[in-house]
Amino acid sequence: MSAIDNLATAGTAGRAWVRVSVIFPAPIGKIGDRQTQRAALCPIHMAKIAFIGLGVMGGAMARHLLTAGHELTIFNRTQSKAEAFAAEHGGRVAVSPAVAAEGVEAVISCVGNDDDLSSITMGRDGVFHSMAKGTIFIDHTTVSARIARQLQVEADGRGLMVVDAPVTGGQAGAENGTLTIMCGGKAAAIATASPLISAYANRIVHVGRAGAGQTAKMANQIAFAGTIQSLSEALRFAQHAKLDLDKVFEAISGGAAGSWQMTNRWHSMARDEFDFGFAVDWMRKDLGLAIEEARANGASLPIAAMMDQFFAELQSMGAGRQDTSAIIRRLPK
Repeated sequence: MSAIDNLATAGTAGRAWVRVSVIFPAPIGKIGDRQTQRAALCPIHMAKIAFIGLGVMGGAMARHLLTAGHELTIFNRTQSKAEAFAAEHGGRVAVSPAVAAEGVEAVISCVGNDDDLSSITMGRDGVFHSMAKGTIFIDHTTVSARIARQLQVEADGRGLMVVDAPVTGGQAGAENGTLTIMCGGKAAAIATASPLISAYANRIVHVGRAGAGQTAKMANQIAFAGTIQSLSEALRFAQHAKLDLDKVFEAISGGAAGSWQMTNRWHSMARDEFDFGFAVDWMRKDLGLAIEEARANGASLPIAAMMDQFFAELQSMGAGRQDTSAIIRRLPK
């Protein structure tokens, strides 16, 4: 019996239960019902998991896994960070991704970019060299769809399961365990991954085959970038009109103009507070991935391309580590 079989068939001992919304594509050819949604109490087997990458997002996810009762082996490129995490929260520190993946049932990663992901999976000390057949690899990094598809091919050849699973919801979502996760991969892999990643997500969507999670995340970032620019212009317009910004927010946030960005960034933008949230540097990386993918699939992205340049201006102003809402700094007061 494989590690995945153990996950699926373990008895009620060692299980917890969590309510999570999981959305799967409908069977092909089923007209008028493009997807099915399951919102139920799902059993979680207490699994042995390797977690690779303990940044702002990854560290929060790893903490939720430990809180849920999973046994965690951790690796971080800066080992002192992994040791500090283990001292505060628990977990066993490994000296390499390959060592972390030895004897576990699942490997979860949240690293920086395509090169990082390639290194921790297929590199000399990558997890694919030590993962047992039947185990699952889940990646939360926002990367290119190309490498997500490549990992699926590599995993198939090694008898592994793989899910590309980028997230949205930001640092607050990771801290609160309320992320939305968009998944690409085979249905069996998503079904195996969902009970584990539900420790830090309240919505898990199976978008499609390998790479579909990443392309869905690109669509998210395209929409996000345009919205934050429009919000910036609206706020500056209200300031130039000498309106009470609290009253404007009260008037428009509940209507068609309302958005997550308006709810969570209007007041901080008005106060010129940007030292938190999703960094401009990361948004530029994400928009670059979307523009690259658009060249391949033929999509036209004029607003995304414009926003990429606007964020580049922010970087030249020294705002690369500031939240994307710093885009308002381009507009004169």
